[in-house]
Amino acid sequence: LYMIGGPMGAGKTTIGQALKNRLPNCAFLDGDWCWDMHPFCVTEAKKELVLDNVCQVLSNFIACNEFENVIFCWVLHEQSTIDQILSRLELNEWKIISVSLMCTENELVSRLQRDIDAGIRSSDVIAHSLERLQHYSGVDSVKVDVTYMCPEEAAEAIKAIAGT
Repeated sequence: LYMIGGPMGAGKTTIGQALKNRLPNCAFLDGDWCWDMHPFCVTEAKKELVLDNVCQVLSNFIACNEFENVIFCWVLHEQSTIDQILSRLELNEWKIISVSLMCTENELVSRLQRDIDAGIRSSDVIAHSLERLQHYSGVDSVKVDVTYMCPEEAAEAIKAIAGT
């Protein structure tokens, strides 16, 4: 089970998809899929709903013997969120690879600004992402600096961490 975290704009989805194509019998899940709602509004009830949905979907993929690898990406800037997810899963023999994608603040702003200019993100994402970047030092994960990596290089680096 690959748990790939990182601030918005670090490349979690793109790198996760590149990793999926390099691993056998692999499923890819993005926690943001469970937050795709309009209007977007974070409340305690919605946080719990999203966390429950994430855990249900992950559980279903982990329980299916058709998969050897499951990739889950999400912001994951708090260890407590990772711990909550893992505590709700029947992991049995699954190996957990926890990775946080990191990059410099300048690179993060540059990536997010491209998304803003393309109409993919709103301008408030920069402040939110930079604030969350600081939290990853408290997350028990392997930090991978993707500042100068293309998605394929980052996927290979994550594979190397897992020893695959």
